[in-house]
Amino acid sequence: MDAFATAHRAQASTEGALRFAPTACAGPLLAAELEAVGNIMDNPKHPLLAIIGGSKVSTKLLVLDSLSKRVDKLIVGGGIANTFLKAAGFEIGKSLCEDDLVADARRIMDEAAARGAAILLPDDVVVGPAFEASAPATVRDVKDVRSDEMILDIGPKTAARYAEIIAQSGTVVWNGPVGAFELDQFGKGTEAVAKAVAASPAYTVTGGGDSIAALEKYKCVEGVSYISTAGGAFLEILEGKLLPAVAALQDRAKA
Repeated sequence: MDAFATAHRAQASTEGALRFAPTACAGPLLAAELEAVGNIMDNPKHPLLAIIGGSKVSTKLLVLDSLSKRVDKLIVGGGIANTFLKAAGFEIGKSLCEDDLVADARRIMDEAAARGAAILLPDDVVVGPAFEASAPATVRDVKDVRSDEMILDIGPKTAARYAEIIAQSGTVVWNGPVGAFELDQFGKGTEAVAKAVAASPAYTVTGGGDSIAALEKYKCVEGVSYISTAGGAFLEILEGKLLPAVAALQDRAKA
C-alpha cells in the first residue's frame, strides 16, 4: 500500500485489498508520509508552528481545533484569517468570512490562550475593492479596513513578523496560502511565507495543492524538508484521525 493520497478513504482498492491480500505492507512513500507527519504530531522539535491558510474555516475547522491544542503558535491566513479577525472584533469589510463560524474561531483563540499558545493574526493587510486581476492593492493597518474593501493578503509588516517566527521555530507545518496569490498584487504575503519556510533551519512539512503551487511559483521547493503528496489525507491525519488504510495495515501487523 503506497497510495497515501487515498489512505483516508475506505475503498476496495486500498483498505479493502489490504484486509484480504495474502500479504500486505506499507510502501516507501506511505512510510515516509507517516514519518513526516509523526514528526509533527508525536515528536516535534519545539517551538512547533502551524500555518493554516485557505479560503474557508469550515473545511479546516477540525485541523484548526486539533493543531491549536498541540502547537506553540498557529498562524491563520487567507479567508480563514478573516473569520478570526472578525471574531477578534476587527472590521473586515466585504472580505470572505464565515459568519456562522465566528464563535468557533473565538473559542479556538480562547482555548489556545488558556494553555499558553498563540493564534497569530495580521497587523497589516493588503486590500482591494474586489477579487479581480485589475484590482489595485492597498496596504492598510488591520484596524483601518474600510467597509467597501476586501482583505486579500497579509501586509509587509505582518509578512516580516511571520518570517521571523518561522525562522525561530523548531518544526513548521504549512497548509494553505495566506492570501490570494493567484493574483500577483495579492501574492507577496504567500511569497514571503514560502521563502521563509524554505530558508528556515526548522524541520518543515508542506501539504496541499495550493501550498505546493506556491512553493513552485516562488521557486522554494528545494528548501522544504518534506512535501506531502496528499491533500485530504494530509489534513485528516493532522486532525488526529487514524486513516482507514493505515488502520488496515496495523490490523494486518497484529494478525
